[in-house]
Amino acid sequence: MASTQAAVFGLKDPSLVKFQGFIDGKWIDAKNGEKIIVTNPATNEELGTVPDMGLTETKEAIEAASRAFPAWSRTTAKHRHDILMKFYALMQEHHDDLGRLITLENGKPLAEGKGENAYSASFIEWFAEEAVRTYGEHVPSPIPNSRNIVIKQPVGVVSILTPWNFPSAMITRKLGAALAAGCTAVIKPPPETPFSALALAELAIRAGIPDGVINVVPTFKNVIEVGKEMCENKTVRKVTFTGSTPVAKLLYGMAASTLKKVSIEAGGNAPFIVFDDANLDEAVDAAILCKFRGSGQTCVCANRIFVHSSVYADFASRLTERVAQFKLGNGLEEATTHGPLIHARAVEKVTRHVEDAVAKGAQVLIGGKSIPNTSFFEPTVLSDVPPDAQINKEETFGPLASLCKFETEDEVVKLANSTDVGLAGYFFSRDVGRVWRVAERLEVGMVGANTGFLSQAPIPFGGVKESGLGREGGHGIEEYMNKKLIVFGGLGMHEK
Repeated sequence: MASTQAAVFGLKDPSLVKFQGFIDGKWIDAKNGEKIIVTNPATNEELGTVPDMGLTETKEAIEAASRAFPAWSRTTAKHRHDILMKFYALMQEHHDDLGRLITLENGKPLAEGKGENAYSASFIEWFAEEAVRTYGEHVPSPIPNSRNIVIKQPVGVVSILTPWNFPSAMITRKLGAALAAGCTAVIKPPPETPFSALALAELAIRAGIPDGVINVVPTFKNVIEVGKEMCENKTVRKVTFTGSTPVAKLLYGMAASTLKKVSIEAGGNAPFIVFDDANLDEAVDAAILCKFRGSGQTCVCANRIFVHSSVYADFASRLTERVAQFKLGNGLEEATTHGPLIHARAVEKVTRHVEDAVAKGAQVLIGGKSIPNTSFFEPTVLSDVPPDAQINKEETFGPLASLCKFETEDEVVKLANSTDVGLAGYFFSRDVGRVWRVAERLEVGMVGANTGFLSQAPIPFGGVKESGLGREGGHGIEEYMNKKLIVFGGLGMHEK
């Protein structure tokens, strides 16, 4: 039966498609027999089912991770490096299949699906190399005959909760760091895109990661109780989450009940500023990439595009001309440049933002409508969007470019910072003084100066204000380790 279902995916290696959860090295169903139906958002056709697990399975997964932790945490950093490099090599070997899997369950074009797998694998590679560089420290002591040594140790069992917009990369950015540090993990993948997570678990087995070190608990109906257990269970020592700010606040509150280590990458509302001296060709290219990648369903995509009045009409014209060349469709079709939104609720939100802006005076330059009975929304450019439009207050997460005019640097920086969140921000200018000023004044965790692309494994990825806590990628392995001071006394160093 499973092999028949797997054939729907058209993978070279059908055994990468798993229809069960993964706990303590075993593929299992939910004890209550419940299933999550997973569909292709481009066609609304069923891809397959995975178990809808609950509290019992979550506790079992945490217990399995706890049992596996002592042995895994005592392995050498070199041993973990070698296993992670095998994991990385397997992701490279199955690049086409993993990219196709992402496209099927998420809807993004195949080129983007494969791009995500490469990005996802880069975190495994990066953290494999970080594993052997978790250096300690010697702190000179003011006390005679003693030495202060600081070592780093893995925190323990980690709960990983991830979103659907990057079904693979949002897992490996967390899991790679956890495994490299010597932690074990319980992963709750999104119900919309669980197959990528389960494929990663299969590759982890092949790489030699021991039973219980990685556990995957798919859930939908029971998400509240599963999330609560993953955050409040005393055995769990670290919670890491990527998703919306409202959910982040709920999980943060739950994790606080036992004062766990927490890292959160929550929502954004990225400003994209085009100054009067910008290279417009480069700015338009960046806006296309930054706004419309993943059909606008990325946490760092431009949500508010501010353009200086002297170049506003030219920029709007060029951007609209480029957007007119997009082709919506099934991500597996070669001509497709942009796929669907993930589900009907996402379409409804974009529709609401467009209607609100238009009602307040914005003009539709292109697009502006959903395609009936599908999850597709036309790539849209709005001009003259007023400051009080809903799109300026909350993340759209869709293919909607909102254009606003500005006159001065101070004015636009104030507008850019007028939100409760601060994940990413972008601007274009050829004035070196302005580049430094604006980069430092934007209240965000990451700035793109004359670029619309930020994401890469080595950088500290994260935000400020209500966009989250901690950093991923870069030195993110530190988020999964505790520092321990060891003071050696009675050394008799000065007695002879």
